Amino acid sequence: MDLTALLLSRLQFAFTVSFHIVFPSFSIGLAAWLTVLDALHLVTGRPAYRVLFEFWLKIFGVAFGLGVVSGIVMAFQFGTNWSELSRMSGPVQGPLLTYETFTAFALEASFFGVLLFGRARVPRWFFLFSTGMVALGTALSAFWIMVNNSWMQAPVGYAIENGAFVPTDWAAIIFSPIVWVRFPHMLLASFLTGAFCVAATGAWYQLRGICQAESRIMLRMGLYCAAVLLPVQLLFGHLAGDYVHDYQPAKFAAIEGRWHDEQPASEVLIALPDPEAETDRYAISIPVLGSLIGSMSFSSKEVGLTDFAPQDRPPVLIPFFAFRIMVGCGLMMLGLAWYGAYLGAKQRLGDNRLLLWAIFLSFPLPWIAILTGWFTAEVGRQPWTVYGVLRTADAMTPFLTTREATISLLVFCAVYAFIFVFGVFYTYRLLHAGPVGALALQPVAAMPNRPMSAAQGPFTSNVHHTPAGE
Repeated sequence: MDLTALLLSRLQFAFTVSFHIVFPSFSIGLAAWLTVLDALHLVTGRPAYRVLFEFWLKIFGVAFGLGVVSGIVMAFQFGTNWSELSRMSGPVQGPLLTYETFTAFALEASFFGVLLFGRARVPRWFFLFSTGMVALGTALSAFWIMVNNSWMQAPVGYAIENGAFVPTDWAAIIFSPIVWVRFPHMLLASFLTGAFCVAATGAWYQLRGICQAESRIMLRMGLYCAAVLLPVQLLFGHLAGDYVHDYQPAKFAAIEGRWHDEQPASEVLIALPDPEAETDRYAISIPVLGSLIGSMSFSSKEVGLTDFAPQDRPPVLIPFFAFRIMVGCGLMMLGLAWYGAYLGAKQRLGDNRLLLWAIFLSFPLPWIAILTGWFTAEVGRQPWTVYGVLRTADAMTPFLTTREATISLLVFCAVYAFIFVFGVFYTYRLLHAGPVGALALQPVAAMPNRPMSAAQGPFTSNVHHTPAGE
């Protein structure tokens, strides 16, 4: 076993997954936002909702395309770098990925074209239905991925036959209680990503003094949505912590920075874990709170990392700090959303430029929270790929060399950097132009068999240039 190849393979998968998750989390939230906008336009007839729909549809298309391109290599890596994982878990993971194709991808492929080119060609209700089906497809894709990953986190409904994991109970795999905690947690994170990006864009336009009607809608709807969803997200975050506490005690101890058994256990707010000395330096702790969080008890015994053999412990520093960054981002978003929603209800939000700047600069927070949440989950799962039954070192392709792993890692980094730069550049141009800019609006004459018709210019109607757009 080439340990350097193992490290490089882990870095490659971590890099590609981290890059990829940025776009699906964004597009899931935007798809839901587009559905709401189209429904509001259908019910109220307000032109501003139509203008915002066409504007965000362009950005959704870019994010969706980048997500598809960056996600393709995931399947290849299972074959090139993790062939043993594919061989052993293929009977479980293969069908789950197939279900994603037959449900999520089928919906997205069937209705995305209607979304882009069908407004003038289908009944109004069917266009809204198509928008909802695309949103449902993005959510279903997240569902099957979370079922797959949750099975690796806490495998159920299987038997080992001839060195492979064979499913024995699909209901237990798909309807695992862990899935129904982790999937809503991820779905809410995606909705919050969309909400904060929309709100940040509205704040940016307010600060620039442009697109006043549209920016007010984006700012208020984004903040109101976040203000409602964030407390629910915190609840599901706590429920996710409960499953970690019950099923992955070593990960839970690493997240808590708890080295030795404690009864009752304190909660370490911040510290510098020292794996060599098996202690936390400069720790700030709250007595008893650790037992309350872990077991909803004031006197429970909570296990420490020293209860596990060194080779069975996860790296402590990454899950410890990643978890605290995730929670910190969530609390900052909660404060901004609640205060912004309060000022919005008082009609004073547009006058508070300091808060507008804070909302504008907050757009990276949901992505940071998602990435650090995944770092906590995945690094904390080590040294297991399938928790408790398949080690990461045993899941790698046995004949993979350091040279091969290095080349593939460098190629992926270069290609992804190229894609990311141009994707971000074009998205920035769309955002900078705004809802009334020529880049953001699709002409009515655009047809799938006449793609260059999109170069004819924006909508000729000027309703969105006037206060009537409000």
